Amino acid sequence: MKITITGKNIEITEGLRAAVDDRLSRLEKYFTADTEVIVTLSVEKERKKIEVTIPLKGKILRSEQVSNDMYVSIDLVEEVIERQLKKYKNKLVDKHQAAGSNFKQEYLERDVEDEDVNIIRTKQFDAKPMYPEDACVQMELLGHNFFAFMNAETEQICVVYRRRGGTYGMLEPDL
Repeated sequence: MKITITGKNIEITEGLRAAVDDRLSRLEKYFTADTEVIVTLSVEKERKKIEVTIPLKGKILRSEQVSNDMYVSIDLVEEVIERQLKKYKNKLVDKHQAAGSNFKQEYLERDVEDEDVNIIRTKQFDAKPMYPEDACVQMELLGHNFFAFMNAETEQICVVYRRRGGTYGMLEPDL
């Protein structure tokens, strides 16, 4: 694996570089030698954040972890990536996709226990048409972080969500 480490508002010390290399080298058993891993370490006030991105054919494995200690964030991000790999591997094997070229053959052939997805609650909602701005107001009134609605302009189901910094985002299907 080729690990590229960059820093925002933080100097990448040898200790940090060694911690990232040590922790992420545990993932080498899954990937081929030419797999690229992009790591960004950043500090905002007391928040120590690590972002790990692994571009694969047709997919991107990504994890972002924040804590008060950069070394804790590094430990957490490796665990999340490993969990994502197990889920992704099961999809690869089930669908016989060709996207597995970044993975070692031994990893693809080995059995991995399935982590079941448990949907514990289903909600239904009235999908009356509204504008995105109205959906943001409704989301705030409900005290939620996101809100699904039918867009009055496009007549498609969309989702608005609250972003950091008090701004809003919208997810809409690309048809």
